[in-house]
Amino acid sequence: MMNLRQLLVVIDPTQEAQPALERAAWLARSSGAVLELLVCEFEPALEGSLLFDDRQTEQARAALLAHRHARLEALAAPLRAEGLQVQVESRWGKPLHRMILARIEELKPDLLFKATTHSHGLLERLRLSNTCWQLLRHCPVPLWLVHPGQWRGQRLCAALDPLHSADKPAHLDHRLIATARELAERLQLDAHYLHCYAPLPRSLVFDAELVATYDAYVERGSRQHRQAFEQLLAPYAIPASHRHLEQGYPEEVIPRFVRDRQVDLLLMGAVARGHLDNALIGNTAERVLEALECDLLVLRPQPGESSAA
Repeated sequence: MMNLRQLLVVIDPTQEAQPALERAAWLARSSGAVLELLVCEFEPALEGSLLFDDRQTEQARAALLAHRHARLEALAAPLRAEGLQVQVESRWGKPLHRMILARIEELKPDLLFKATTHSHGLLERLRLSNTCWQLLRHCPVPLWLVHPGQWRGQRLCAALDPLHSADKPAHLDHRLIATARELAERLQLDAHYLHCYAPLPRSLVFDAELVATYDAYVERGSRQHRQAFEQLLAPYAIPASHRHLEQGYPEEVIPRFVRDRQVDLLLMGAVARGHLDNALIGNTAERVLEALECDLLVLRPQPGESSAA
């Protein structure tokens, strides 16, 4: 079960609109969770500046933080007025992702909300800043990246990997399913489940025996993925109309599925690989994520979860 008692929301002090707060408040209304609004500020001119003495520098920092704190209180006031529990926290320091991670360590929230960068292109795609990528790598709690576009709040999709081709622990797929089902019930969302796979293209097959049996190879792979997908979903009462097995590359299939099905929230599992200390969602994380036109909820393996055999 996904605990929803404490939600941490990163506030962008440079923006008027706060989509991360809007989404977190929407969730808090149905869960009763406490919200904390966090703003992290840093101004290089107020860090060891030769223009001010230490006392003036400290006063200038305090004044800037007081201004940011007042903004948090203004954001919190209408939410408190409707009965939500909201606390505020302002911090000085950089880089932003480390400040956020430090607060996560202190607060132990159940979920972190952060807005993505607004895109001004023809398509409102999910633009991930360096802070977003660092949080994908290191955030120990579920991370909800909020898309700046209009929120319909109608449909979610869990992207699953039953053959664990991304070296993802088997238990993580079941957590994704359980989380999707819980959110769907709690928030009245229509939940779908997607697995996509891509056979080796015919143009890259040079082995004579495989060339001769290529169609059989594709059918065999399709059958294997279908069986694994059905086996994964077997314990759950999920109608066939909400189970989607698609052939194609994830960076093409997932964004297209999200767009065509008008998915509002995509759930994916993050995996730390090797010694790169890098969170990957499959082998094509950046291309998948940068092409998305919806919110993204990322779950990490829990301590002790082992990879599937």
